[in-house]
Amino acid sequence: MNKNSVIGWILIALIFIGFMFYQSKQIEKQQAYQQQLDSIAAVEQLAQWRADSAAAAARALTDTLGAEVLNPEAASAIYTDSLLESASKGEGKLVTLSNSKLELVINTKGAQPHSAKVKDFRNYDSTDLYIFRGGDSRMGLSVYTGQNINTADFVFDVVSSNDSSVVMRLPFGGGGYIEQSYTLKNDSYLVENSLGFIGMENVIPRNVSVMDLDWQVTIPRMEKGYRNESQYSKIDYYFSGEKKVAELGRGRNGSKRIENRLDWIDFQQQFFSALMDPKEDFSSGSLEINFVPENDESHNLMTCTASMRYDFKHSEAVRYNTDFYFGPNDFRILKSYDRGYEKVIPLGGWLVGWFTRYVIIPLFDFLHRGISNFGIIILIMTIIIKLIVSPFTFKSYSSTAKMQAIKPEIDKLNKKFPKPEDAMKKQQATMDLYRKAGINPAGGCLPMLLQFPILWAMFRFFPASIELRQQHFLWAEDLSAYDSIVNFGTRIPLLGDHISLFALLMALSMFFYSKITMQGQTTGDDPNAVSMRFMSLYMMPVMMFFICNSLSSGLSYYYLLSNLFTMLISWIIKKFFVKPEDIQKKLKEAENKPVQKSKWQLRLEEAQKMQQQQLEQQRKARNQARR
Repeated sequence: MNKNSVIGWILIALIFIGFMFYQSKQIEKQQAYQQQLDSIAAVEQLAQWRADSAAAAARALTDTLGAEVLNPEAASAIYTDSLLESASKGEGKLVTLSNSKLELVINTKGAQPHSAKVKDFRNYDSTDLYIFRGGDSRMGLSVYTGQNINTADFVFDVVSSNDSSVVMRLPFGGGGYIEQSYTLKNDSYLVENSLGFIGMENVIPRNVSVMDLDWQVTIPRMEKGYRNESQYSKIDYYFSGEKKVAELGRGRNGSKRIENRLDWIDFQQQFFSALMDPKEDFSSGSLEINFVPENDESHNLMTCTASMRYDFKHSEAVRYNTDFYFGPNDFRILKSYDRGYEKVIPLGGWLVGWFTRYVIIPLFDFLHRGISNFGIIILIMTIIIKLIVSPFTFKSYSSTAKMQAIKPEIDKLNKKFPKPEDAMKKQQATMDLYRKAGINPAGGCLPMLLQFPILWAMFRFFPASIELRQQHFLWAEDLSAYDSIVNFGTRIPLLGDHISLFALLMALSMFFYSKITMQGQTTGDDPNAVSMRFMSLYMMPVMMFFICNSLSSGLSYYYLLSNLFTMLISWIIKKFFVKPEDIQKKLKEAENKPVQKSKWQLRLEEAQKMQQQQLEQQRKARNQARR
């Protein structure tokens, strides 16, 4: 090994030893630094444990003594305004407004309606009738005042109150106040509300352009039958200038978002309403309705919710006036306000609604002036309506009676043309027979066409007529609800839990009327005619029974009377106006006379001949194909 190599190895060894010494020193420093960090962490952990222990002890002590005793600052304020903070912690008081018709209780917490009792009506079980009971209504107005607030969270100060009005205010630390006043008009179901923002120009920022109203009401059940009550209960909302209201509900849960300006809304039970009509229209909003199940222990009917938006106006004194109606759906009362409230009563489409509005309701009111028994009123109404339409239906009833008189001749034609391929010849012979006897075969349809709008008008009128509510007649305790002679105690699909005697009698009268009407009709081998006979004679009465079993007994009673009077009129026509011997004599006189046919009849016969020829050609083609 030479000298240079020895020197190189010595230098490498010295560098290695120096690096090792330096590295050991750095490790010692690092270890010392880590020990320092560990000590600090241990101290901090100890401090945190002591703080947690102190906090736990403080919480335990707070639970025992109250947060204010231990640390007043622990309960931090929710609202930056000290007056609002104080108002949010207060207890509301109840203020009662009352007149001869309505008792409205106002809760100073939220300055909102608490309960509404209608004095001159009772529930089906004879208890007090509340459109909503205490605590089942929540109404709050949300607005931005530097932070979002809802008036339902604050207790208002009562400025003045008496039996018919109350004025309440919610003051702000920055000046100004929100004012709510309610005035119950004398001998009325109408309540006037005034919402004011007084001196709030420095509280509500200028860029605030809207405020929101949330109103939720739970309406209890008031009537005998849940199905009928729920089917006529809904939320109504009305747009200015419209002929009818829009609606949501009728026994079904639902919701609706509205982007257009809206005049008023109505939470409508079958016979009573909680209606809100702001003088400043709602700019938009959303509505929701949810029905409570029939077997629910709360005995509530539905919960209605409205989330509505107003345009906010900036001024030293801004007021929004609103009318509330808490009362019956009486057509005359609602119409007297001249704001379209009566549109919430379901009267049918334009034709049926016109007949109900201008014929049925005036006649009903006229009879009620001198007659207190509504069963007698319905009887007289039925007679009057039948007499009014009798001139228009006489010819039709006569045609039906004539068809019954020529039934023997129709039977002869059926025997003469028994084969299916002779159907066209039989039809032509039948039409000739009708012409000789002076019968219009389509005349029997006219009575039904004329009576259908009347029957439908009654179908809409009786279940919605509050005049029939809780009115007794014969075995029916309430003409606006179903009558029951048999109660099963459990619900049967389609039928319900009872049998209505009026509905049963109505179905039987419908069966006998159909049977009498079809005495002059022959079905032969026509399957369509047999099917129609079965539908009219059996299916329709059964279907009407199931439909009317849970509906208004007054409606079933009217349909029963209508069928009975129709049968009576048919009997009178056959007995005194259309005699079978006269028809037979007329047929004999016309037997050898040529029948004069109109151009329409000639064209019809030509079309029938062409159809017969086509059928014959098709039959021959099928026979040849088989060969």
